[in-house]
Amino acid sequence: MSFKDILVICTEPRPMAAVPAGVALAARFGAHITGAYLRQPISTFVGGMPYAGSVAEIQALEALWAEAKRSAQQTADAVESQFRVAAEGESLAAEWRDVEGDIASSAVLHARHADLAVIGQTDPDHPVQLAPHLVESVLLGAGRPVLVVPYAGRFAAVGRSVLVSWNATREAARAVNDAMPILAKADNVIVFSVNPPDGFAGGPPIPGADIALHLARHGVKAQASSTISHEIDIGDTILSRAADFGSDLIVMGGYGHSRQREFILGGATRTLLQHMTVPVLLSH
Repeated sequence: MSFKDILVICTEPRPMAAVPAGVALAARFGAHITGAYLRQPISTFVGGMPYAGSVAEIQALEALWAEAKRSAQQTADAVESQFRVAAEGESLAAEWRDVEGDIASSAVLHARHADLAVIGQTDPDHPVQLAPHLVESVLLGAGRPVLVVPYAGRFAAVGRSVLVSWNATREAARAVNDAMPILAKADNVIVFSVNPPDGFAGGPPIPGADIALHLARHGVKAQASSTISHEIDIGDTILSRAADFGSDLIVMGGYGHSRQREFILGGATRTLLQHMTVPVLLSH
């Protein structure tokens, strides 16, 4: 099992954030890489302006619309050029798509035709937010694993040292299976459980031992580790332990609880999406 099709989703405000990680993975697996630049259609409507429908007003609006289209195309062309340079640097088979339409819907559709979607983390402090919940939309709607890359920093080496966040849920099992190509090539894999149930609650005597054994049968050398942390948020505990282990990738199931519940009460997925320090591979 391997990755043969990798999709890199490029959109504003940082369209190149996910490209180095996507290119590095495609090079490692000899995969075809597709860059999809997603942008909203430009409307001719200018809200708040008095409008009588005169010929002069129509011409002015058309001129503004044409200039906006020209500027948007220049931006798209610049992003394409950077993407192609990165892909050619690794001699990858590459494809470019310039997609105009609803960003979230377009991202979900294109991700369904790839083995892995790579996308940049949402920067909540950036004034431009065309699709503030894009990562969640792709994760919950595409049926494919999603590699989320932090908006700050450059992450060309991904998957050499991997922390697998394991809680024995359906989502966690799916994430492990989806990440198997990366895990099989990793130098170091840690299966990490936070607040695991004890043996009397139906869990194995050693938390993570069963999934580590499963990984071993696939040729993955994994160590099981666990901790009890009732005072610190689970997501923060995972990030802290990833730093301790020197992990360059976290693998975990996404939104084991409903997205609405996590938005209200918090949750590990939400914490990692907001505060990630290394790339995170999520499956739902």
